[in-house]
Amino acid sequence: MPLLKPGDAFPTLAVARVGGGSFTIPSVFDGGYGVVLFYRGSWCPYCNAQLRAFQRATDSLREVRTKVVALSVDDEATSADVVAKHGLSFPIGHSADAMAVSALTGAFVDPGRGFLQSTGFVLDPAGRVVVSVYSSGAIGRLVPEDVVGLIRYLRQHSSSD
Repeated sequence: MPLLKPGDAFPTLAVARVGGGSFTIPSVFDGGYGVVLFYRGSWCPYCNAQLRAFQRATDSLREVRTKVVALSVDDEATSADVVAKHGLSFPIGHSADAMAVSALTGAFVDPGRGFLQSTGFVLDPAGRVVVSVYSSGAIGRLVPEDVVGLIRYLRQHSSSD
């Protein structure tokens, strides 16, 4: 799968949710802006910092009417620990099939351990990619301040908002 670029439709991706049930990207965003984060795992300090940063930015993201979801290959118990540890209020997916997610989105997979590398997408209300950030290693990822600024700009310059 080639990398998703601006204007591409984000593929339909069903994700098992911590706490039960599931969510489907991009419909989970209810026709609003959305942020999709693939994180390497509970063991990754950079991923933990990113998840905490997006949680701290909840109010700013709400102001620009933007929802966040995240997922990893971690099992449900490990993912639930991440949610509890960081007080995450946005949906967290678990037990993702790294190769299937990669085939749909172009996300890089660690060849040795089989986890998804950090990948982030900002989606517009139609479910199209506005920005994609692919990392092939530990660093390089979306930060909430940039996302909020971008969406604020897009909303100010959109005729439909």
